[in-house]
This record gives sequence, structure tokens and C-alpha cells, in this order.
Amino acid sequence: MTDLLTLAEYTSIAEKLTPPSDSFINGGFRPSSNGAKIVVTNPATGAHITDIAACTAEDVDFAVSKARDAFESGVWSKKHPSERKRILLKLCDLIEENATELAVMESIDSGKPIADCVNIDISEVIHTLSWHAELMDKIYDQTAPVGNDAMAMIVREPVGVVGAVLPWNFPILMLAWKMAPSLAAGCSVVLKPAAQTSLTALRVAELAYQAGVPAGVFNVITGSGKEVGEAIGRHMDVDMVTFTGSTATGRRFLGYSAESNIKEVVLELGGKNPCIVLDDAEDIDTVAEQVVAAAFWNMGENCSAGSRLIVQSGIKDELLSHIVKHSKEWKTGNPLDPSNQLGCLVDTNHFSKVAEYLDIAKEDKHKLILGGETVDGRYVMPTIYDGVKNTDRLAVEEIFGPVLSVITVDSYEEAIAVANDTEYGLAASIFSANSKKSLRAARELKAGTVTVNCFGEGDISTPFGGYKQSGFGGRDNSIHAHDQFTQLKTIWVDLSE
Repeated sequence: MTDLLTLAEYTSIAEKLTPPSDSFINGGFRPSSNGAKIVVTNPATGAHITDIAACTAEDVDFAVSKARDAFESGVWSKKHPSERKRILLKLCDLIEENATELAVMESIDSGKPIADCVNIDISEVIHTLSWHAELMDKIYDQTAPVGNDAMAMIVREPVGVVGAVLPWNFPILMLAWKMAPSLAAGCSVVLKPAAQTSLTALRVAELAYQAGVPAGVFNVITGSGKEVGEAIGRHMDVDMVTFTGSTATGRRFLGYSAESNIKEVVLELGGKNPCIVLDDAEDIDTVAEQVVAAAFWNMGENCSAGSRLIVQSGIKDELLSHIVKHSKEWKTGNPLDPSNQLGCLVDTNHFSKVAEYLDIAKEDKHKLILGGETVDGRYVMPTIYDGVKNTDRLAVEEIFGPVLSVITVDSYEEAIAVANDTEYGLAASIFSANSKKSLRAARELKAGTVTVNCFGEGDISTPFGGYKQSGFGGRDNSIHAHDQFTQLKTIWVDLSE
């Protein structure tokens, strides 16, 4: 854990920042072709931070052409894996040297608490980049058992030009999840950060160039989803798209692919994740801590958030009393104050969306256990509703805010049925002292990641992605992430006499 500074010190750093504003294309910053800008404000204060380039399809064309030129030249795609590794490890060093600046930039751009930015996001970015860097010269190709008259080699080749489209909830970490394996594979990248949270992506692109990533290999182009995201999705010279975001937008990228060059598409999408607590669960206080973290971490702006608490009736009252106690320990306020575990929501539009669910809960007469309040039109306090049915909107729709819905069940079988009764399948948790029952649940739950007696997402070594409408086409993290950025080629050699 990194030692944290004071609120005054982080505020001073924020005031002295000079964030990048133009897109980073072909090794340098470049304004949009029409000179248009997007105003960037601090979501916690409304203060102006900077104006970033509002790019267009013309800018996407330029970025893709430079990415293609770099790829075909072999300046990165044909560089020895150990040399690519050396450069990415140098980037890790540069990110570590600039860690405080990046953490503050992330916090004021997104509303994320500074303690999380320092001790989770930035440290995980470095770990992700270094892990994939170390992996790139340790993945072996294969030969097939074809007998003595031939030799068949199965080799991986970089897929080409990658379009990467990021969400706003974990801006720099999701950048690393896409950047690390794609560059490790030898691809060139055109990356679009969310319009709300573009600053750290631009800074990392600059640092990557300083580390030795050649011009045109890693480009960051800013702008709206309509102008830039769609242009990437429809581009005839983009070979694959990796997208993290909403299920609705993910569907569009599948359509863009079908209507253009049938590019490969990998989607990591939404979730309405169940957290099951059975009446044989042990150490209820620790279980409650995990439930609270699952529901409220990152203000609930997390696709793997445990937003549905499915609890067996015999243990519900005791569990809720512990959950309320631990929820009150999570302080909400100024994201730059390291004593706050929760910051503000990312922007006013998203705040309004989450706040609307508080009104829905009142209309549906759900029992308010905690919270239900907003502050300054920016913060939603940790909120818990009891008496929710799995068919209610609070249980069906992805709120993406600090709202926990409590659903009561009478049996293990009912708990599993309710958990799986959703269009999503990203993550799930099961709490039970019965190891056989826990493992059976882990098998029966239809989710890409199932945690037993804890909340989490695994780590860099485990694949992350979902079932059903939570994912498509591949996985982030682990060695499996490299699969989406490579093509398999068979080379058949005739050895017969």
C-alpha cells in the first residue's frame, strides 16, 4: 500500500496539473480536424479542468491509417518479443514515476476516491502492463501430430489494427486491460477513451511514446461515441474491436461489424450480479463486509458490483444489521480526501439516472434500510432496499450506482434459480460454510466469475468476462486475453519422399 498524502496536498497537485487536451496520434498531440472541443469539468466541484479534442470520422481515418502504416512496416509487429517487453517494462517505470500525478488526474476527471486511484487503479495498471510484458516471450506456438510425412505448425500472428473503446468507470485500468495484451501481441492500437474520462489515457499515450513505443503504434483519439466510437466500429481497416461498456452499446458494435468488414468483436458488458448468502454461512460480520464492498465499491459504478443480495430468510435480519453497520463506515465526500471511501458519480447525467431509481423504489414501496439520499446533485449515499422481488426494476436493471437490493429466499434451490433469472451473467458470489454446496453453486451459477465466501474479480492471471448479455467473443485478463489479439495460422510442410 502506498502512503497517502493529505487533502491539502492532493488539492495542490490538482491545481497545478496541466492535463493534455489534444488527441495523441502518430507520436504526437493533434487537435481535431474541425477544431471542436469538449469541455471537461471536475464532477465533484463543477470546476473547469480543460477542453479536449472532439474528433470526427476524419480524425479516425487519419489515426487508423497511421496505425496501419506502423503495423505493416513491422516497426512494432515484427520487433523481437524481448524488445517489446523491454519497452513495456520501461513504460511501467514511467507510470510509477508519475503515479501521483496520474492518480490525481484520474480522481478529478472521474470522481473516484483518491485512495482507490493510488492503491488500486494505478498499482494495478503497472501490474497489468508488467504481467503481459513478461508473458509475451513465454507463449509458445504448437505443432500438430500429423505423422512422419508432414509437419504442421500452429502459429500466432498479431491480428493487425485494434480499435479499443473504453468505459468511464475505470478509465486508466481498462486502458491497461486493452493496451497490454494488444501491444504484447504486436498489434497497433487506436484507442477511444470515454468522453467523460479521457485525461489519463492521453497521458499514458505520451509516456508510452517516451518509453519507446513507435509512432503510430498506440494512438488515443478523443470524442463522442457517435462520432468516434461508431467510426472505429465501422472502419474497413480496423481488424478487431475490443469494447467495455453497456450492453446496449455492445450490440451496436456487433451491428457495425456486420455492416462493414466483419471485424472481430470482443465485448465486456453489463451485469446485475447476485450475492447469495445461505443460512449456514459463517462469520456473518465478515460476510457483511464483503457484501458492502461488492455493492458500494467505486460508488457502485462497477459492472461486477454485487447489486442483488439474495439471502436465505433464516439469516437475513442478522446479516442486514451487520451490513448497515459496515455501510455506515463508508464515508462519502470529496474524492481528493483520502479519508473518503466513496466519491461522486461521474457526471450529472449519470447522477440523474441513479437518483431516478430512488424514486422508483419509493413508488414500488420497497423498504428503505439505509440511505436513499442524494447530496449536492453529485453524490448518492449508500442505499439499501429490502422487500425487492426479482421481477422489480431495482432487481432487473443495471443501476450502476450505490444501491443494494435485498431479495429474500427460503432455500438453496430458490437462491440459485433467482440468481440465474437475469439477462446478465458477469459475476456472482456464494457464501456458505458447506464446501460441497458452495462448489455446486459455483458450477450452477451462470456467470463468468464466481467467488466463494468473498467478493472479487480474480486477478490478472484469471480471465474476466461474462455469460449471456454480459459478454461476447473473448475475455480480458490472463493468457486468454492474448487470444483476441492474435490470429491462428496453420503452416503445413510436406516431408514425404
